[in-house]
Amino acid sequence: MLHSKTLLAALVLAPLVGCGAQLIPNTDVPDTVENREAVEFVEEYRHAVETHNPASILRLVSHDYFDDNGTPASGDDVDYETLQGRLGRWTGDVLDVRYEMRYRRVTVYPERVFVDVTYTGSFKVRTAEGERWERRLADNRLELIREDGELRIVSGL
Repeated sequence: MLHSKTLLAALVLAPLVGCGAQLIPNTDVPDTVENREAVEFVEEYRHAVETHNPASILRLVSHDYFDDNGTPASGDDVDYETLQGRLGRWTGDVLDVRYEMRYRRVTVYPERVFVDVTYTGSFKVRTAEGERWERRLADNRLELIREDGELRIVSGL
């Protein structure tokens, strides 16, 4: 009798096992076509940062890029041209990069895609005192749009 109850319970519960959403490996993001496309696109950006390649980064960025850095002051706003200049200086000041992202959430809207990440960046920089490693750990949101059928970063770098 006990054996048949165990078997019955297993048969009832079996369909429920694995019913949770499958996640994109090494993320907290459900595995859908749209989410996978967004994560793969942001991975291109991450690799461009790690390989210290400003040209590759800029190819992923919309010419309409604008980031107010979450402040009302306009002095820290970054548009495409400002980003281009910063990346030019970055190549001279940054000697090595290690950049990791943990994908927390992807939110897809008809006009925008938001990718929420926690990133860890280690940067070997040249200073007047010599070389040193700097580390950053933070949550961030990248905002993507589609231009000519391709995803582009419009905010969040």
